[in-house]
Amino acid sequence: MLTLPNILTLSRIVAVPLLVALLWRPGWADYAATFALYCLVGITDYFDGYVARARGAVSRLGIFLDPIADKIMVAAVIVMLVSTRAHSGVPVIHGFHIVPALIILIREIAVSGLREFLAGLQVSVPVSRLAKWKTALQFIALGALILGGALPQWTWIHLTGLACLWAAAALTAVTGWDYLRTGLRHMD
Repeated sequence: MLTLPNILTLSRIVAVPLLVALLWRPGWADYAATFALYCLVGITDYFDGYVARARGAVSRLGIFLDPIADKIMVAAVIVMLVSTRAHSGVPVIHGFHIVPALIILIREIAVSGLREFLAGLQVSVPVSRLAKWKTALQFIALGALILGGALPQWTWIHLTGLACLWAAAALTAVTGWDYLRTGLRHMD
């Protein structure tokens, strides 16, 4: 049960309170430390699946925890980037840019509920390749927004993060619709 892939997945969940604590009072050093931790945690997302497949150690626990770890981390970072003040005195994600953050959060909650409902019907909904791209784009967007906090003089990093956040929200809407369409086939 506690295989290397599962330990890597659990490490992402354990890292979330550390990410939140670092983003609580963000100065440039806090953002830099958050970015380093965020990158390390993001790398574990790739390696847990790679190691599990390479070693033939894919487990039910890993299948269950992997998407949850991603959702917890993404949701926590989004909430912190919307709520904490950056160097400029405004949140990292603010104004109209809260829309893609909300799209991402709403989709993650809805898909989790849909998966739970379908599991009760013994219907499996595999993760699509597009959903994997969505996750990667979310990680890049949030990473760039965190890095932009460490390097506020380089506004292009923050703007890149916001652009990727909007792109991730678009993929989020598309993949969310795909999951919903699949789920609707199994509802009365």
